[in-house]
Amino acid sequence: MLKKSKRQIERDEQIYQLTTLAAGSFSLQEALDKLAEAAVKIVGVKACSIRLLDEESGDLKMRSTYGLSEQYRNKGVVSKDDPVVKAAFAGEAMVLDDMRVDGRVKYKEATIEEGLVSQLTVAMQFRGKSIGVLRLYSPKPKRFYEDDIYLARAVASQCAVAITNAKLYAEAIEGQRMAEQMRLAGLIQRKMIPEKAPAINGLDIAGTYIPCFDVGGDFYDFLELGQGRVAIAIADVIGKGMPAALMMSCFRSAVRSYAESCDGGDAIEKIINKLNKMASQECSEGEFITLFYAIVDANLKTISYCDCGHEPTLLIRNGRIRELDKGGLVLGLSPEATYEVETLELQEGDCLLFYTDGLIDAVNFDGDLWGREKLLETAKKVADGTAEQVVRNILGYRRRFVGLARQVDDTSIVVVNVNSTSAAKGEATNTA
Repeated sequence: MLKKSKRQIERDEQIYQLTTLAAGSFSLQEALDKLAEAAVKIVGVKACSIRLLDEESGDLKMRSTYGLSEQYRNKGVVSKDDPVVKAAFAGEAMVLDDMRVDGRVKYKEATIEEGLVSQLTVAMQFRGKSIGVLRLYSPKPKRFYEDDIYLARAVASQCAVAITNAKLYAEAIEGQRMAEQMRLAGLIQRKMIPEKAPAINGLDIAGTYIPCFDVGGDFYDFLELGQGRVAIAIADVIGKGMPAALMMSCFRSAVRSYAESCDGGDAIEKIINKLNKMASQECSEGEFITLFYAIVDANLKTISYCDCGHEPTLLIRNGRIRELDKGGLVLGLSPEATYEVETLELQEGDCLLFYTDGLIDAVNFDGDLWGREKLLETAKKVADGTAEQVVRNILGYRRRFVGLARQVDDTSIVVVNVNSTSAAKGEATNTA
């Protein structure tokens, strides 16, 4: 067997080193600079340039060079319609023996000033798609031969892999950054959910929020109004992710602001009308908000409420369930929408269950919904417990049904028990 020459051994080692660049965790610019230098040293020429295709403009942008002046780097635009580039993209290895006299060379004066004579252009391709060109330059005419073309193609192939890898690496870093931002946004959002329910004599209150993702569109809130009264709002901003979370934050602030500024017998109607007008202005087409807003009076034992397209709150009394469904349209559809407010008397032992649709829309691995009927059956079974027990038992029954199947909607639950003998002790739990 013929022994390899020292030069061949060096080239093989350099090509091997090039493969480590393709697999390295470099930024795109670092990878390009290292590859341009490696290409010059492997082929043994004066200079190299790497241009990447800009899909929008159709131009090949100079991204890295080795052995070329700044003036030559910025000599002008190179288009994918350039005859040399076009042929390279078609799979040819384009050799220009003397750029000084070749009619295909657009910038002859710049080439002469740079001292370049011959040129080799090969395409960089990834998965059959041309992403740019690798160009090698020599100060001698007719410098490039079959062996050089082979080496240039090998370098270009590794360039394409390294460039793609570097881009994916940059995207992964950006994805991690965005994931961390979403995680922090979720932590901030969950701080908006009450850590504890209000302590009101005669009422036993508990709540929980279970997000599916870092951020979501569910929320519930309590606002003590004095004299044994508490306002309870539970809502769902239709949408997912950050847009829904931002709208939820804005809407929550509006609910608190309007609740604190409106009082009297028509307070709920005023609040709902203001919220609807705000939502109509802020929501984009296809976006809206469901809301159930109620004021529970522990002294008078009454609940006044308005259901704005939300899941009706359940009033559970002596094993029977009544759905509180008086109200109107979801918020944000029409600023002129009208809403009905209903007031009901409460009795000792009544249980009020507020919830978002994520509770009943939970599915198991077979795609079967837990559904409203199972919620009603469960509510009847567990309504005699404390508010905290009711919340936990409902979630327990649902968990048995869905198992470990991943859910795609947030779940919020608030339970209010009317119990004049209970000490005022509210509880709320945010479950990540």
